[in-house]
Amino acid sequence: MFLRGLTSIFFLIISNFFMTFAWYGHLQFKKWNIFQTTGLIGLIFISWAIALLEYSFQVPGNRLGFNENGGPFNLFQLKILQEVITLVVFSFCAIVIFKTDKLQWNYLVGFGFLLLAVFFIFKKWD
Repeated sequence: MFLRGLTSIFFLIISNFFMTFAWYGHLQFKKWNIFQTTGLIGLIFISWAIALLEYSFQVPGNRLGFNENGGPFNLFQLKILQEVITLVVFSFCAIVIFKTDKLQWNYLVGFGFLLLAVFFIFKKWD
């Protein structure tokens, strides 16, 4: 079960990189000198193609991790993991790859609250 949990998290991390590029990557195309003349419809199709790759990792990641499929996580745990992974991956991309933002103190406070959410979702209160 431990290995299924790690594999699930690994797949969710990979899917979130694709998701970040599908949702926000097109905003960087001018900076990267690619698809500069592509119209909105073209960008939508490019994003859909990237999102297909996202779902190719996200769906198996959730299936492997779900406790009713032999994984260690219930639906609430999968969802909060997804949110934390999404913000970590997005932050990494925004700061390191896209180079559009800096990590500010209020972002760190918000992430701290998300970690508290993880604690409360995963805590056994029996």
